[in-house]
Amino acid sequence: MNIEANMEDILLRTMPSAAKLIRENSLNINEIIGTGKEGRITKGDVLLYLKDKNLIVENNLNRLEKKISTDRKDNIMDIIVPTLGESIVEATVSKWLRKEGDYVEIDEPIVELETDKVTLEVPASMEGLIEKIDISEGETVEVGQVLGSIKKADKKPSPVEKKETQTKEISEKTPDEIKEVSIVNTNVSNKNNVNFKEEERVPMSRLRKAIAKRLKDAQNNAAMLTTYNEVDMTEVMKIRTNFQPMFEKKHSVKLGFMSFFVKAVIESLREFPAVNAEINNDEIVYKNYYNIGVAVGTTEGLVVPVLKNAENMSFPEIEKNIVNFGSKARDGSLTISDMSDGTFTISNGGIYGSLMSSPILNPPQSGILGMHKIQKRPVAIGDNIELRPMMYLALSYDHRIIDGREAVSFLVRVKENIENPQRILIGV
Repeated sequence: MNIEANMEDILLRTMPSAAKLIRENSLNINEIIGTGKEGRITKGDVLLYLKDKNLIVENNLNRLEKKISTDRKDNIMDIIVPTLGESIVEATVSKWLRKEGDYVEIDEPIVELETDKVTLEVPASMEGLIEKIDISEGETVEVGQVLGSIKKADKKPSPVEKKETQTKEISEKTPDEIKEVSIVNTNVSNKNNVNFKEEERVPMSRLRKAIAKRLKDAQNNAAMLTTYNEVDMTEVMKIRTNFQPMFEKKHSVKLGFMSFFVKAVIESLREFPAVNAEINNDEIVYKNYYNIGVAVGTTEGLVVPVLKNAENMSFPEIEKNIVNFGSKARDGSLTISDMSDGTFTISNGGIYGSLMSSPILNPPQSGILGMHKIQKRPVAIGDNIELRPMMYLALSYDHRIIDGREAVSFLVRVKENIENPQRILIGV
């Protein structure tokens, strides 16, 4: 293969790490199947190709090696990085759930991979023992890359067998080795006692880095502005008080505030379509559907699962989907599909006690509504002063395509829909 003549083709069709392997091994890229975005060849694709090529060479050289290789293939299975989702070709090995020598059942999770959007578990493809772990925690891997291997085994080692193995390992150590280990452990213990008050450095997770990048990109790329208003929650709270028992009994889910806001937002978006639009190069893309993202806080950071076609959902459907998203966010089982294709986002900082804040856009969306804590405040009702449950609302928007008049009018319409929920039912 003429490397110089095909350099431009290699750079266009491969990921950088894959291009390096192709150049070093003088490979023909036309023989390698790409699994990356738009068919681009990843490092994992090249590694799989090299592995297959090496097996073919060995088989041609020696029949005995062929038999050994075949037996190995039948008894040992590689742990492979699976397809991670559309446009995602890399992940970080965040945690090995099993170590070398551990017995695993089929479909039992063995390693966690963290992408820019979600954390996913790679299950065992057969039962057996973890024979080898090739990739350490914290390393970056690509789709198709080998993480380790599982050796076929029919039964799980008993606790007695495990104890005998551990006893044997200890008995095989010399007195000097045992003494050395004890000294090291003592030194580590003393060091920890001395330094326990000092600062700690922890690498940012892949998800946290992605969140940081997206938030900063939103500030850098959008002409972001925020407008504020307040809403009287009296009527919505009356509805919840009057109908909560019947609603929960019939639908097995509580009636929350979020379903009211989702409906109020959708009716307002119909009237002000620019708030539901996005900029794509030099074009404004107006969306005639309403995929409402609902921001959910997790220990790893903020994620935004999306209610797809929320305009077709009833109140019970919205509430059930939100509860389901919350459960999946807590146990780390949200998928790329759950968080893709949103057109507008609602964030409820009020559940953490926030009285007022300015939410940051969720690119490429052009609008995000911030809900806040409900607090009783004196309000003028006609000629009287009354205590009312009030909530501050904040709408952050991209001023490049949404004018101030549209943004303020949109937020006023949300306010009116919440203060008079009947408007939502009759569409006025």
